[in-house]
Amino acid sequence: MITGIGHVGIWVSDLERSLEFYLSIPTIEEAFRLYKEDGSLMLVYLRLSPGQFLELFPGGSASEGGNSGYFHACLQTADIHALHQELLKRGLSPRTLPKKYDDDHSWQFWIDDPDGNPIEFQQLTAESLQLK
Repeated sequence: MITGIGHVGIWVSDLERSLEFYLSIPTIEEAFRLYKEDGSLMLVYLRLSPGQFLELFPGGSASEGGNSGYFHACLQTADIHALHQELLKRGLSPRTLPKKYDDDHSWQFWIDDPDGNPIEFQQLTAESLQLK
């Protein structure tokens, strides 16, 4: 049911410095940016290779997953609803239901591993920005 790793989210303390670093690595390029409702920057998507990304989140804090570093891993699936149901059948407890997001047009839901590390499950759609 899992088709690969879609992205890893990283909190960064200095977005411009991080962009300069990552964009200096051959083949990595900025794919797109997502913004909060108030117009402020939420994250920058960097394409590593087709279908694989880093998400850089500026200004992390303890209430948002740490000062800097790992935030979450995203696992891709071809059928998010079936995966959600299968996890429930296996006694796992996703913390959200599958939901389609307007900002990047993908489906996702979340679960925490036994140590509390967040894992995002994502299904891309034909309109998903990750495929553009």
